[in-house]
Amino acid sequence: MAKVKVATVWLEACSGCHMSFLDIDEAILDVVKTVEFTRSPITDIKHFSPVDVGIVEGSVGNTEEEEVLKELRANCKILMAWGDCACFGGVCGMRSTFDKDDVLRRAYIEAESNYQGKIPRPPGVPALLEQVKPVNHVVKVDCYVPGCPPDAKVILYALKELLEGRIPVLPSDMMRFD
Repeated sequence: MAKVKVATVWLEACSGCHMSFLDIDEAILDVVKTVEFTRSPITDIKHFSPVDVGIVEGSVGNTEEEEVLKELRANCKILMAWGDCACFGGVCGMRSTFDKDDVLRRAYIEAESNYQGKIPRPPGVPALLEQVKPVNHVVKVDCYVPGCPPDAKVILYALKELLEGRIPVLPSDMMRFD
């Protein structure tokens, strides 16, 4: 039986969702028997090959993240959003309460730690978007795994559902954060 091809990315995020995935402990041994990870944040693969499942962590805050997300969506059959940043904008989305130029001015001109007093704009650095966006404001998302980060048990449940050919619907008892 062919393995399910999976690609994962993190965009504007802290990597906590991927760390939570690793917290599935020895269950990861069962996952790797049926999954081939074709791209992840720790590989140096620049473009996506076609995959069955795309997993995205993080919100969309700059032009490069928007391009990466669109390329992932174009190359996957099912897209799963991991974590509150991907699902709702999360902590990264707090930037959207301020004007983009005000954020840059505060960080690079007014900040006490910045002695140069200018906004760096080297070639190749992606431009900030006016607003930070959750993933579904850019592309179609097939399933959501919220949490900051999502509990490892919830991630494992969602992956198992996908591997069984079902779009995961998370039971309400998995969505309590006590």
